[in-house]
Amino acid sequence: MKERIKLIWDFRGPNAYHIAQHHAKHLDEFAEIEMLRHSFSGSELLSEMHAIAFLVVEKELMDALREKLKPNRGQLFTEI
Repeated sequence: MKERIKLIWDFRGPNAYHIAQHHAKHLDEFAEIEMLRHSFSGSELLSEMHAIAFLVVEKELMDALREKLKPNRGQLFTEI
């Protein structure tokens, strides 16, 4: 499997997790429209007031997607 990157959007506040879940649905739609291979999205609750939405993509797509989607940050994705 190629190296992959986790593009991350941070959401804060009492509705952070709900907003992150909604954002992840839009990321799924984007991945489907753009026919991104080996990608997936999701959301995670980090604390009561902080949640993230993420999109995991192949590393070679990182620069182009970062310009289009404007994530807050990114990190290498490693499967457990």
